Amino acid sequence: MTTNFLGSTLFGQAPRLWLPASAFMLIATPVHAAVRKADEARIAGCIHDAAAGRPWLEKTLWGLRDQEAGWIGAEVRNTNGTYDLGPLQINSWWVPKIAQLMGRSGPEVRNWLRFDACFNVEAARWIFLAALRDTGDFWRAVGVYHSPTAWRQRRYSLSVAKRMQQRFGKD
Repeated sequence: MTTNFLGSTLFGQAPRLWLPASAFMLIATPVHAAVRKADEARIAGCIHDAAAGRPWLEKTLWGLRDQEAGWIGAEVRNTNGTYDLGPLQINSWWVPKIAQLMGRSGPEVRNWLRFDACFNVEAARWIFLAALRDTGDFWRAVGVYHSPTAWRQRRYSLSVAKRMQQRFGKD
């Protein structure tokens, strides 16, 4: 029986996904695990530095990080056509605003948000602290980080609170 590159037969059977065994081995290699561990250590250092000695802010950034669960290089498409970028999943909606504030190009800022962990964490800190300044309410600012919609803010804040409690305990 002859198959094409997708693994389906040339005689009309349903297509099957075909990947070489080496593709699965690559996913499970110790090198991949070591890179992931190094990336997580880098993100942790960026969070620590961005908090600038303020434990409440470091815990907040960890709560956002745990909720968003992005990674260095992430570009996740949303249903509204925007993308969530990097470790703290900064929405691409922010790219023009950050680019304008920095006097840099949009593509440059987008690239930094995806691939520079510390730039991504600093952007998350800036978004959260701006929301905190504007609202005067910690949990509302956490929600604003996620969405301009009130019911989504409330749901997101509750989820971040649970993640912070899992990481740091009830205190």
